[in-house]
Amino acid sequence: MATPRDHAPLAEQVEQLLAGEGPLTVVAAGDPVLRRPAERFDGQLDPALLARFVEALRLTMHAAPGVGVAAPQVGVALRIAVIEDPAPVPEEVRLVRGRVPQPFRVLVNPSYEPVGPERVAFFEGCLSVPGWQAVVARHAQVRLTGEDERGRPLDEVFTGWPARIVQHETDHLDGTLYLDRAEPRSLSSNQAMAERWAQPAPDRAAEALGFELP
Repeated sequence: MATPRDHAPLAEQVEQLLAGEGPLTVVAAGDPVLRRPAERFDGQLDPALLARFVEALRLTMHAAPGVGVAAPQVGVALRIAVIEDPAPVPEEVRLVRGRVPQPFRVLVNPSYEPVGPERVAFFEGCLSVPGWQAVVARHAQVRLTGEDERGRPLDEVFTGWPARIVQHETDHLDGTLYLDRAEPRSLSSNQAMAERWAQPAPDRAAEALGFELP
C-alpha cells in the first residue's frame, strides 16, 4: 500500500522530516525507497531548504556514525549524498586500504566511471543494513562527476577508500545496495568481524569462508 510519503511533493516531505530535532531516521533494507532510482535534483528544494537538508544529512551521518549518507537512506528519493571520513584507523589499515581523511562533501547528481581496470575487495557495511558486513570488489579508482550543493561542477578522481565511499553512496542513488555487489559467502555479522576478520585485508576470510578475491 502506498504511503502519504510516496505522493508528497519532495519539498513538503523534507520539511516534514526536518520538523523534528536531532538526526533523521535511517531507513532499513526492505523499504522501497532504497530500491528505486532517485530523482535528479533540479531545484525541487529551494536553497534554504536544501541547506537545512544537507545539514540534517551531515548530523545523521555523524550520529550513526558513518562515512556517508544518501538521501534515499532517510526516505528522500533525490540524487543527493554527503560523505566525510576522518579515517581514524591504524597505519597498517591506512596503507592496505588506501584510507585517507576526506573532508565533508556534498554530492549532487553524482555519477562515476572506472579509471583503469583494477578492482580491490574489502569488507564494507551500510547503515541501512545494520549488523552485517560483506566483501565487495570495487573499482580501485573512479572519476566522479556531478555538482556540489551550490551547483558548482564536480569532476574529480578518487582512489582507494575514498573511491569506495563515493561508489557506495552513488549506488544508493541508483537503487543499489552494497549486498547486490557483495560476495555472498563473505557475509559476516559485526560480532564475527570483530572476533575473526578484523585484519586490514580479507585474505583470511576468503580462505576460511570459501570465496575468491580479484
